[in-house]
Amino acid sequence: MITALTGFAILLLIIVVVRVPIAFAMGLVGFFGFAYMQGLSFDNIMEFRWNGALSMASKRVIDTAQEYSLSVIPLFILMGNFVTKSGLSQELYRASYAFLGHRKGGLSMATVVACGGFSAICGSSLATSATMAKVAMPPMRKYGYADSLATASIAAGGTLGILIPPSVILVIYGLLTETSIRELFAAGFIPGFLGILLYLVAVRYVVWRDPSAGPCGEKMTWPERFQALNGVWGVLALFTIVMGGIYLGVFTPTEAAGIGAGGAFFIALLRRSLTWGAMFDILSDTARTTTMLFGVVIGALIFSNFINRAGLPAELLEFVTNLDVSPMMVILVILGIYIVLGMVFESLSMLLLTVPIFFPLVQSLGFDLVWFGIVVVVVTEISLITPPVGMNVFVLSAVLRDVKASTIFKGVTPFWCADIFRLALIVAFSSISLFLPELLYRS
Repeated sequence: MITALTGFAILLLIIVVVRVPIAFAMGLVGFFGFAYMQGLSFDNIMEFRWNGALSMASKRVIDTAQEYSLSVIPLFILMGNFVTKSGLSQELYRASYAFLGHRKGGLSMATVVACGGFSAICGSSLATSATMAKVAMPPMRKYGYADSLATASIAAGGTLGILIPPSVILVIYGLLTETSIRELFAAGFIPGFLGILLYLVAVRYVVWRDPSAGPCGEKMTWPERFQALNGVWGVLALFTIVMGGIYLGVFTPTEAAGIGAGGAFFIALLRRSLTWGAMFDILSDTARTTTMLFGVVIGALIFSNFINRAGLPAELLEFVTNLDVSPMMVILVILGIYIVLGMVFESLSMLLLTVPIFFPLVQSLGFDLVWFGIVVVVVTEISLITPPVGMNVFVLSAVLRDVKASTIFKGVTPFWCADIFRLALIVAFSSISLFLPELLYRS
């Protein structure tokens, strides 16, 4: 255990102090740590027998590159890029505004709903926040919304992208823990929808305390509302086909990703939003993002091999067993660690650093790994909007240069309080996450 903890400390030091990208940091620490676990001494570097570490690292690279199920990642990213380029974010916001804009705080509510719909297709929290800031902020300022409420609804709504399926984060978690991706997608639906509802409650709470923070917008007639819905048929059809096909077992997540990418391409063609330049930008951005994610996953798997070789999960389980505490108390301690780490690390780094350590322990205690995956992702959502490192907040402050980060952090407080409440519900009632997987795949 001492060796594993030393490696983990070195990893944190490299990431935080030296600022080495997490993919390289995890790969290097995992590689040299694995070599050290072969029983080698650092006194003479020429005595290193590199065969074991080199074989392990090369096998991880090759196996990951050839993993068929991982093709879901570039396909879902490609689908999100086509959707973003199609300008569907404006249509989603317009449709949400048509039904909610006339209420107190209605424009913020419309922003949350539009973020939920857009992130379900886009799959990226940061991209959702950056895109919706350009779409939703001007009308909210037009009607005199407080900057704190307006920006907070965008930042919080953007976090929904990593939970509402299809979610790249859930795919990566499924790979690290060898958990069914389609069960994870099914498990994320109800908690994601619950997140939208609780964010709407948070908006209502803000305008109840300060009605001037969220004035009413214009009320639309029912014909105008139905006309607004015409603009989102593409998103609704795409989401229904992709997720409905997965839930009903018509096709696998990988096949669904291919269908989704093809469908998003045809939607972009129908909306005449594609040019040769736009097509090049979409493909190059997809390649860059995919390469980055694959690099991070490979580094995490190499680090995970070192952690397992060092025996940290087994010794951690023995340590917890000797403490004689209830399994749920262990889960609460793990969640506390996640919340603290979320104040320092961005979401993907936190997930990749901790899941290889915690999931064997959680599995040994008898908890469902699908449930634990949803719990981890909800905690990760909280880290996106909590100080001092709330990535969605800093993305917004970069896009909206006239709004201070402190203003956004102040406005987002009711939203992460709602997330804490949702987390408590999911932990206390596992059926919230497991109802759909049990109904669709385990009955």
